[in-house]
Amino acid sequence: MMVLICYDVETLNPDGQKRLAKIAKICKNYGQRVQYSVFECSLAPDQWEALKARLLQIYNPEKDSLRFYYLGANWKRRVEHHGAKAGYDPEGVLMV
Repeated sequence: MMVLICYDVETLNPDGQKRLAKIAKICKNYGQRVQYSVFECSLAPDQWEALKARLLQIYNPEKDSLRFYYLGANWKRRVEHHGAKAGYDPEGVLMV
């Protein structure tokens, strides 16, 4: 399934900057950054549960926000991209 993860982390102090870096690093391990604080993640249900649990442990609910958009298996017809940075297909061929 495809999940879009968006976050906003308060970075006025060093603790917030650390939370921001941790959240970004975790999301980067599971998906593709498509905006500064937005990741598209193609995940199996068990991967999603693990990722969500990790993110919810790190963020500060009084200062930060996390948003999860569940696009499901038919996500390709729900995503339309325009502008810089061409879109990508997480299910396509991976060139290393």
